[in-house]
Amino acid sequence: MFNNRIKQLLLLLILLFLIYLVILELWIFLPGLLGALTLYILSRSNYFQLVYNRKWKKGRAAGLFIVYYLFILGLPISLAIMLISPKINAFLADPSAMIESARQSITTIQENLGFTFVSENSLAAALNKLTTFIPSLLNSTATIISNLAIMLFVLYYMFYNGREIERFLNRMIPLKQENINMLASETKKMVKANALGIPLISIIQGLTATLGYFIFGVKDFGLWGFLTGVFAFFPVVGTMVVWVPLVLYAYAIGDTWQATWLMLYSIVVTGNVDYIARITLLRRMGNVHPVITILGVIVGLNLFGFVGLVFGPLLVNYVLVVFDIYMNEFTDQEVPKVTEEVVKSEHDKEQEKK
Repeated sequence: MFNNRIKQLLLLLILLFLIYLVILELWIFLPGLLGALTLYILSRSNYFQLVYNRKWKKGRAAGLFIVYYLFILGLPISLAIMLISPKINAFLADPSAMIESARQSITTIQENLGFTFVSENSLAAALNKLTTFIPSLLNSTATIISNLAIMLFVLYYMFYNGREIERFLNRMIPLKQENINMLASETKKMVKANALGIPLISIIQGLTATLGYFIFGVKDFGLWGFLTGVFAFFPVVGTMVVWVPLVLYAYAIGDTWQATWLMLYSIVVTGNVDYIARITLLRRMGNVHPVITILGVIVGLNLFGFVGLVFGPLLVNYVLVVFDIYMNEFTDQEVPKVTEEVVKSEHDKEQEKK
C-alpha cells in the first residue's frame, strides 16, 4: 500500500509538471484556446443538431461553422483596418507632425478651459509612449493572426471530437453528477451572456454614438464611433474615454453649442442605451449581476487579455459556484440558493396566508 501511494504521488507530480510546462509554452496562444472553447460552447447544440438529427458528416458540419466564424470575425477586423489604418499610416509617414499637432490641441484645450489637467512633462511622456506603442501594436499583428488560426484549428477538432471530449471530462471531474451538471450549466450561462451580450451592447452603443457624432458634426465620426463601441466593452466609464475628450476639444475651439449638445446626447442617450441594454440583454441571456461583470472584466483583462472580457466574469462567478459545490459535496445540509424564483415563491406563500 505504501509503495502504491508513493507511485501514485510520483505520477501525479510528473503529470502536474508536464501540464505546467505545456501551459508555460502555450501561454501566448491562451487567447486562441479560450476563444475556441467559447465558440464551441456557443455552437455545440446547433452542431450536434446538424450531425445527429440531420445526419450531416462531422467534418462537413464543423467546416460550415469554421467558415461562418471566419466571416463573423472578419467583419470587425476589416472595419478596424479600414478606419484605423489611414491614421496609422499618416503617423508612420510623419510622426513628429502628428505628435506636434496633438501637443498643440491639448495645449489649446487647457488654455481655453483655464486649468491644466496634463503637465508638460506628463504630456511629453505620454506622447513618447505613443510613438513606441504603435510600432509594437503593428508587431503584435503576427501574434493576433496566430491566435486566430489556432482558435479555428482547435475549434474544428473540438467539434469533430465533441462527444468524446465531453465524456472524458465528465469521467475525469471528481464530483457528483449533479454538481458536474451545475458546473456545466453555469459555464454555458456565463459564456453565453458575456460572449454574446457584451459584444451586442458594444455594437448598440457604438452605432448610437456614431449617430450622435454625425448629427453634431464631429470630424471622422465613423472612427470615433468605432472606438466608442470598442471602449463600450468596459462597463460604466468605457465610452467616456472617447466622448469626453471630444466635448472638451469642441469647447476649446469655440464650438460651444456643438459641445453642449454632444455632451447631453452622450450622457442621456448613449449612457442610457448602455444601462437599458445591460439590464435587458444580459439578464435575459444569463441574469449576470453587474458587480460580477465589472469585477470579472478587471480580473480577466489582467489574466487573459481581451478574451478575459468573457472568462473574467466566469472566473468570478466560479467562486460562488465552487462554494455551492463544496457544500453539496462535503456537507449533509443542502445549501439554500436565494434566487428570484425562491423569493417569488416565498412571496406567494405569504400572500396565500394573508
